[in-house]
Amino acid sequence: MRVLLTVQMDTEKANKAITDRTLPNTMKAVFDRIKPEAAYFGSQEGMRTAYIVFDLKDASDIPSAAEPFFQDLGAKVTFVPVMNFDDVQAGLQRL
Repeated sequence: MRVLLTVQMDTEKANKAITDRTLPNTMKAVFDRIKPEAAYFGSQEGMRTAYIVFDLKDASDIPSAAEPFFQDLGAKVTFVPVMNFDDVQAGLQRL
């Protein structure tokens, strides 16, 4: 299932991860595992935020995607099922 993973990073922990250069390693480790189809970065509610779209093959994959962000960045993490336009069209055809 395609999901949008939103990662809102704790400012202090993210600052430290940037300063000690571990932030890219954390991101790369997760990205190597989940193979995102897209990733965007910005701010939400005044916090550094990553928006990552990927295929969640099984619910048991959630911890390996989320835990590095919780542990390394003190992040608030959410998973939301999403569709692309082709998915919406296919779903509407079934009505």
